[in-house]
Amino acid sequence: MFRICLHRFSALVIVFCATATAFAQKKADMAEFSGNVVVQIVPQHPNWRIDIGERATFEITVTRDGQLLKGAKGTYELGLENLPAADSATFDVGAGPVAVTSQPANEPGFVACAATVEFEGRTYKGRGAVAVAPDRITPATENPADFDAFWDAGKKQLAAIPLDAKFTPAPERSAPSVECFHVGVASAPSEAPSPDGKPKSPSRLYGILCEPHGKGPFPAVLLVPGAGIRSYSGDTTLAAKGVITFAIGIHGIPVNLERETYDMLSVGALGGYPGINSNDRDRYYYRRVYLGTIRAMDLLMSRPRVDKKRVGVSGGSQGGALSIITAALDPRVRALVSFYPALSDHAGFLKGRTGGWPFLLRPEAMRTADRISTLSYYDVANFARRVKAPGFYSWGYNDVTCPPTSTFAAYNVIKAPKKLVLALETGHFTTPEQRDAADAWLLATLGVKTP
Repeated sequence: MFRICLHRFSALVIVFCATATAFAQKKADMAEFSGNVVVQIVPQHPNWRIDIGERATFEITVTRDGQLLKGAKGTYELGLENLPAADSATFDVGAGPVAVTSQPANEPGFVACAATVEFEGRTYKGRGAVAVAPDRITPATENPADFDAFWDAGKKQLAAIPLDAKFTPAPERSAPSVECFHVGVASAPSEAPSPDGKPKSPSRLYGILCEPHGKGPFPAVLLVPGAGIRSYSGDTTLAAKGVITFAIGIHGIPVNLERETYDMLSVGALGGYPGINSNDRDRYYYRRVYLGTIRAMDLLMSRPRVDKKRVGVSGGSQGGALSIITAALDPRVRALVSFYPALSDHAGFLKGRTGGWPFLLRPEAMRTADRISTLSYYDVANFARRVKAPGFYSWGYNDVTCPPTSTFAAYNVIKAPKKLVLALETGHFTTPEQRDAADAWLLATLGVKTP
């Protein structure tokens, strides 16, 4: 099942010097403070990887202010990521690092260890994950035979709708060398064409367009959003480097409203939007969203100073998914950046492993034939099969929102040139190093000269 090893090591004593007055002022506060407790779980394998048939070993260390914490109890859970734990046990905190070893891995994926420590009325948590032959993870989601025909029909429907672009100057978002606009365009209807051929009313897509001053032509980047309902400010930093940017929302509402409006929609009409009509491929919420990214590309291509041969797309999480989807649907995309793409390999749960956010097939009651079929038409893994543009991809091993099992499932089927940058310890966020590497790659790929 598991084994636990205790190791003792001596503590480093650090002496802090402070005035007696300062100490007296803080003494009462410090007596109430139990903070700076860190639960660190470190995989004991090179590059945090093992092969099938091997066991994953983790070392759990609990410190307070950098020194071993004593006198507390901890609990760990061990098993495949994002699934019920296969093993669990309690351990004493303070004797030294606790080594925990999993059962032998029998398939590609990720083994995760999570630990919880209770101390002085507070709960502290840590997590670590080991990849099991991640390059061999393949999608569980089926690839529908009429996948391309389905999306070609949607693109044809969209192409018949005039752009009808409306520009409103946004000086409050502009910068000295950049001019910004709030833009609205006509976009895809929320439903596919009906059998009687009656036209559907188009929706609207909104975003913030930022254009650098100058003659051009300039490369352009479509910025696709992570999940949520909120306003957007646009990207003037990238625009100041000589790149036209268009940051879009996906919900068919202006992106320059008061926060209260978005908050009300989040708990009201658009609450749980990733699951709306997820059992009907012609009416699923993301149909309009996916086609909307093509309409956003139409807007960029309509701008006279855009270099049509140097256009990219970038996003993270839901936006990471939309980057892959846009590149797969629209050959005008010449480069893509995708951080921890969501909506990947929904059907992983049907194969006894995790699927991707928003975990629509995790509850067994949701696993209807209609929903499973519908999601296959919207699964990032199936779009990944069709990507032809070069891409930059990045994520970490401790992401519980977009589990790396699901992101590798999509990444592994991409045949186009690709670069993967892993920040192993990270969860659902990017480090400055990841962001800088992505920006440098994107600018270089689009031919932007930087100092």
